[in-house]
Amino acid sequence: MTIETERLQITALTTHQLTLWTDDIKTLEKELNCTYAGQPIEGFFLNIVKKITEMAKNDESNYLFRTFWFIIRKSDRTVVGSTSFKGIPNDLQEVGIGYGLGKVFEGKGYMTETVKAMCNWAKEHDNISYVIAETEPGNVKSEKVLNCCGFTFYKQDKNTWWRV
Repeated sequence: MTIETERLQITALTTHQLTLWTDDIKTLEKELNCTYAGQPIEGFFLNIVKKITEMAKNDESNYLFRTFWFIIRKSDRTVVGSTSFKGIPNDLQEVGIGYGLGKVFEGKGYMTETVKAMCNWAKEHDNISYVIAETEPGNVKSEKVLNCCGFTFYKQDKNTWWRV
């Protein structure tokens, strides 16, 4: 599954590709005809990718909500970042979204373009009325992306929650 925007191709990774992302990035780059320059796959992020890979393998019927999507810049086939939904929609018809960019790609509008496209795609589903996102205190860059995409304050706990 691929979502196209003006500058980006947002591609859902298969379970096989998720495994290549952590184990053999060069093979994944060849398979997708791209160069990976997104977030480093290490530490906490590596653990998240491995957890999502297992969830995707165990729930193939909801695979698009349980995988990562590469954000590929069309002009040079560079992976600038990734995004994912945080599971299937809940009983309130909400689905969470997460995202990240390689540092050198920040401030260029790629994430705003991505989040808008992902929200539009998600809301095409009958069981989704809202997309939600959380930001840690002081994450001004992420809050700016969400504001540009029409998200508004939703609730507060240790983090701030937004909804569109």
